[in-house]
Amino acid sequence: MSTFPVSPYVEVGGLVYFARMISKIRLHAGGNLAAGFQENLGIALDARCCSHLGVAYPALRTRVLTGGTDAEILAWSQQTGRTLTEHDLLIWNSFAQKRGWRDDASANLIKHKAAAGLGHRDDIETFFAFFEVDEGRAPR
Repeated sequence: MSTFPVSPYVEVGGLVYFARMISKIRLHAGGNLAAGFQENLGIALDARCCSHLGVAYPALRTRVLTGGTDAEILAWSQQTGRTLTEHDLLIWNSFAQKRGWRDDASANLIKHKAAAGLGHRDDIETFFAFFEVDEGRAPR
């Protein structure tokens, strides 16, 4: 049974998107990640989040698969990479939640919306909003 990862808005330690990345790793390892997500594992926002944390995606994946809660894995990430300050959280959360809105990812967002039959939805201005609608957590 393929399924979607958790919402990118779910916070772990004040950090958005991290829980989604962890969810994708777990779902993929269990053979339950929807096919469309598999080609993007470890790239795009996954790679940017890991870079912000100062950890390599393969190391994070290995840590996730050893078990533990999202909070424990974030703590490991901050011990392995760098500890995030309130300012770091603000920067990441602002960047991630606005990805696709008037930036270098806008054309990619338009492409994804069109492929999902959502090209007419001018109200979907960010990837986070797209994920919510495309994955059924917000109205189509």
